[in-house]
Amino acid sequence: MKTENLLDGKTVLIVDDEADILDTLEDLLPMCNTVRAGDYDTARKLIASQPFDLAILDIMGVSGYELLEECVRKKTLAVMLTAYAVTPADVRKSFDKGAAFYIPKEEMADIEVFLNDVLEARQKGRSTWSTWYSRLSRFSETAFGKDWMNNEKDLTKEFTFHV
Repeated sequence: MKTENLLDGKTVLIVDDEADILDTLEDLLPMCNTVRAGDYDTARKLIASQPFDLAILDIMGVSGYELLEECVRKKTLAVMLTAYAVTPADVRKSFDKGAAFYIPKEEMADIEVFLNDVLEARQKGRSTWSTWYSRLSRFSETAFGKDWMNNEKDLTKEFTFHV
């Protein structure tokens, strides 16, 4: 029995200044209608001019946090994707500024799973962050250290209860 893919037919804005990342995202999301933007200005115009079911925003290179503010204003679910802004502070900033999820680029191969988690959580009225730690605990403990959550206990509580 095949599980429903919540991404089927969704229109997804993908924003990154690296063409190979945009190509990879398109390859990983063939079930979606993807719209590409390789720079901040193009992305900002697209966000302003048409609706998207989701936006995948690179943090560095395209002013991802500024684009996140635009998405939040338009009520577009936005996921942060990064290779360099990989710190607990960036996880916190993404959460606080209204991102639906935060994905390190080295975990990008599982983006379909992460985006389905986000859409399912939204559909069920749960926090879109509710699966973040369980999905990315191995990565975060390797990148941030095994005890990093001891300094961020309030963050995991917010992940669970924030809707």
